[in-house]
Amino acid sequence: MRSKICILSGNTLKIIAAVSMLIDHIGVMFFPDVEIFRIFGRIAFPIFAFMIAEGCRYTKNRLRYFLTVMAMGVAYIVAFYVYSKVIYMSIFITFSLSILMIYALQAFKDACFDNNHGTLKRVIFAVLFIFSVVFSYLLNKIFRIDYGFFGALTPVFASIVHRPRKNAPKIFDKIDRIEFSICGLAVGLICLFAVYRGVRIFALLSIPLLLLYSGERGKLKMKYFFYIFYPAHLLVLEGIGMLIKIIK
Repeated sequence: MRSKICILSGNTLKIIAAVSMLIDHIGVMFFPDVEIFRIFGRIAFPIFAFMIAEGCRYTKNRLRYFLTVMAMGVAYIVAFYVYSKVIYMSIFITFSLSILMIYALQAFKDACFDNNHGTLKRVIFAVLFIFSVVFSYLLNKIFRIDYGFFGALTPVFASIVHRPRKNAPKIFDKIDRIEFSICGLAVGLICLFAVYRGVRIFALLSIPLLLLYSGERGKLKMKYFFYIFYPAHLLVLEGIGMLIKIIK
């Protein structure tokens, strides 16, 4: 349990991120020249990225977690292509790649500290992690995923300190903390800004909010609400935009 000042549950942080994303997309669609919308919108990605890392840490079914995010990504690709004839790799695809890399990295760490794994298995898991990184990089080169390659890496930075599942050295008792995960996320965000620049530097505004994270999911089960919110709010905004054009 974290200190009493850490009062924001995972659900609360996701709601803040969802509102931030809504503000961002309102700005993109209706007020493209007003930068304040984009600034507020930068809060969303880091929070969702951090929660992806947390999801990988605590999920009881890794495969289902990955397939759920991937299925949303594929569904959005199909829907967007039918609508605009353009292949768009949404944030769900970005986070699917993040999950793959996190799982591969975790498997490598588990192999390193589990005496039941020999050197060969450790090498194999290391190669799998490298392959997942290279695959993500190449996929971004071909299709340009949302937030790019470094966007996919951002949750991975947040997961670096996650403890191995077996025989974890005592040092992990000190470094396997939320604060260190947030520091890793901040490094990822700085790398993201170094590559893409622009208003994305304001993504660092999410760090104070994340430092208030209680480590608890929250009482309500809102998991699928956040999966649905992304395409739903875009459909609503698109509908409003079409209505405005008809009125004009």
